[in-house]
Amino acid sequence: MAVCARLCGVGQSRRCRRRQRHNQQDQGSDSDMDEEEEERIVGKGRFDAGACGGPERGVAATAGPSDAYEYGSGRVNTGCFLDRTSTGPPHPQSLAELPPELLVEIFSLLPGTTLSNVALVCKKFRQLLKTETIWRRRCIEEFGMKEDLRKVEAGGVTSQDLYVKLLHPYRHILGLWQPDIGPYGGLLNVVVDGLFIIGWMYLPPHDPRVEDPMRRRPLFRIHMMESNKATVECMYGHKGPHKGDIQTVKKDEFSTKCNQTDHHRMPGGRQEEFRTWLEEEWGRTLEEIFHEHMQELILMKFIYTSQYDNCLTYRRIYLPPAKPSDLLQPGLFKGTYGSHGLEIVMLSFHGTSARATKLTGDPNVPAGQLTLDVNLCRPVVLPDLEQQCNIEELSRLVMGVHEEVQREQEQKENGTSATVRCAAEGACGGSNTAEEMESDHGACSDSCDSSHSSRTNPETQPFVLPMGVMARNEEYPRTCRKCFYGTGLIAGHGFTSPERTPGLFVLFDKDRFGFIWLELKSFSLYSRLTDTLPHAHAPNLERFEAMLRNMQSWTS
Repeated sequence: MAVCARLCGVGQSRRCRRRQRHNQQDQGSDSDMDEEEEERIVGKGRFDAGACGGPERGVAATAGPSDAYEYGSGRVNTGCFLDRTSTGPPHPQSLAELPPELLVEIFSLLPGTTLSNVALVCKKFRQLLKTETIWRRRCIEEFGMKEDLRKVEAGGVTSQDLYVKLLHPYRHILGLWQPDIGPYGGLLNVVVDGLFIIGWMYLPPHDPRVEDPMRRRPLFRIHMMESNKATVECMYGHKGPHKGDIQTVKKDEFSTKCNQTDHHRMPGGRQEEFRTWLEEEWGRTLEEIFHEHMQELILMKFIYTSQYDNCLTYRRIYLPPAKPSDLLQPGLFKGTYGSHGLEIVMLSFHGTSARATKLTGDPNVPAGQLTLDVNLCRPVVLPDLEQQCNIEELSRLVMGVHEEVQREQEQKENGTSATVRCAAEGACGGSNTAEEMESDHGACSDSCDSSHSSRTNPETQPFVLPMGVMARNEEYPRTCRKCFYGTGLIAGHGFTSPERTPGLFVLFDKDRFGFIWLELKSFSLYSRLTDTLPHAHAPNLERFEAMLRNMQSWTS
């Protein structure tokens, strides 16, 4: 702090040692003499230094090479300041006296948001802040730009304009977002892509190829290619970029608007638009989809989603934080959901449970709902392959665990009410209930610890789907690491009569898992989304938990 104060020319850093001595308990005459001696020597050093810096400061008496004093962190020989023939530069007394190249290096290390305040200090700082090196470094370090900015500057767009007029004003929309499209939801990733900020809508692969990479479609872009200010363009439709707008509604929420929706129309009318959308969304024609119920669902989704014309509201979402104790790396997965096709879920871990939340949904179970809830304290040991093929045997195993969980929940509820009643009556019998609850909790913890050890020792076992269980993708793994009891959310059309039904969570490897819906006799396979998603990590666990709670309210 003393060095910084001395360089900036503010504060009383020269008197720091003097203040420290005043704070000591010993205030004897020897201390006063030391202070006076220091004041005299430092004053002499400043006078002598001023003497060698210019004739206007006067000339001091000659001193020998042994006349030195402490200055900052090193020893300075006053003889060099007393030599009238010395041509060395004087020691800087403030930050403004530092060489320009050093100031540029210092400014380039500061966050871009603080440089506007630095420019207010003096004309010299304001002039130095026009150096492109400073802004070039800010663009690269804060926004990960990989373009050769020197070529951009040669084209007429300075790095300072790029930062001040494009990157900084729209920094708040970078990251992951969920569009408000009723039950369907979605996944939008806003990134810096070259000299553009682009909003990419992420689409699952065509059903049922769950392990194929995600597809992307640009919805909007922001750039400075045509003018000296940022331009927003809508990318929806098939006629190229056209005028659009972006508005910040509130924190962690923004909306897009298309100003030329006629660009979204096609010459063949709605029929041509539907055929084009169907080929992009499903990779086939309506004639190739023989299931009548699936045709109805597809037509319903087209009618519902196309009415927005890319005028949407987006809410921020975060990637789940990871912990060393997690069964596998949390993140985003794409999974099969029967006639609804592929959907995107977010897998996160919460103590003794793993939860999968829908980012995209359907008219039965909308986006934002908790589709899977897995009890990691309840591992299920699979029988041999012959018995695995029998759906009744698998149902017996899972339903046995389901009944145990229900009994424990009832006992816990009864034990809690009994403990409260005993405490109110002043009885002493409540201790047994507390001991039983503590014993159950300890047993659960031991079970969870043993099940989590599979991550460090992933022993595989044969796996096969029971006869009669429908799978959209027959190319599922034939070995698994671990199985757990869990529940899945099912509901009628319009999210009516929702209920949680028991099932089996199957961990195949670090990037794939599955779930057997016993009541539906259906199997969902999930595969990890491997795309790089910058600016998407939650600041802390509390923010992530709050986001999950809000997601359910968005789509309920």
